[in-house]
Amino acid sequence: MAVPKSAYAAAGNRPSVQRHYDTMMVDPQLVSPKRILIVDDIITKGATLLAGASRVAEAFPKADVRVFALIRTRGLVQDVENVIDITVGQITWSAASGIDRSNP
Repeated sequence: MAVPKSAYAAAGNRPSVQRHYDTMMVDPQLVSPKRILIVDDIITKGATLLAGASRVAEAFPKADVRVFALIRTRGLVQDVENVIDITVGQITWSAASGIDRSNP
């Protein structure tokens, strides 16, 4: 099910992780994979990616689900001019605290 594009939503009006999650489904009729990599172009907050990864992990509980994004911004950025650093970390979500983008 389509949701409004996060990149064009005003501050505070971006679709939540739960909204994305509620509008996605995974057809688990595939072979049971050991590893799954989800690729995204740009992560702003991570709500869409978290929702998708959650649905995939739910459908394939034995799989190691990981994500990769080319660009991670620290907020809404219209034009990315250069990459300033490479980041490895985790994006987590809870209803109580929201989205947390931590780096080890």
